[in-house]
Amino acid sequence: MHVPTAAITAGSLIGGWQIARRTGSRPLGGAVLAAGGLVAGREWARRTGPMTTGALVATYLGAFAVSHPLAKRIGPWPSVLAVAAVTAAASWAAADRS
Repeated sequence: MHVPTAAITAGSLIGGWQIARRTGSRPLGGAVLAAGGLVAGREWARRTGPMTTGALVATYLGAFAVSHPLAKRIGPWPSVLAVAAVTAAASWAAADRS
């Protein structure tokens, strides 16, 4: 079965945040984020070259990092949705489209 990495990245960013928020356990949310990153990273490595994989990993990790200060400016839901959308778009364009 071929699951688009765009769905994996967006889902794990949103899901990790929701799990951390609802359970009060940031490490549990981080585990969801890490699992999504590992699955997506494996698929990126399989489908693309090392440069593209590195760029997508950096985008995924950067989205997580940017979501925190962005949430202070625009709110948590808009922030998480924005970084998930950007990450999903990058994943689709670089790895899922073909």
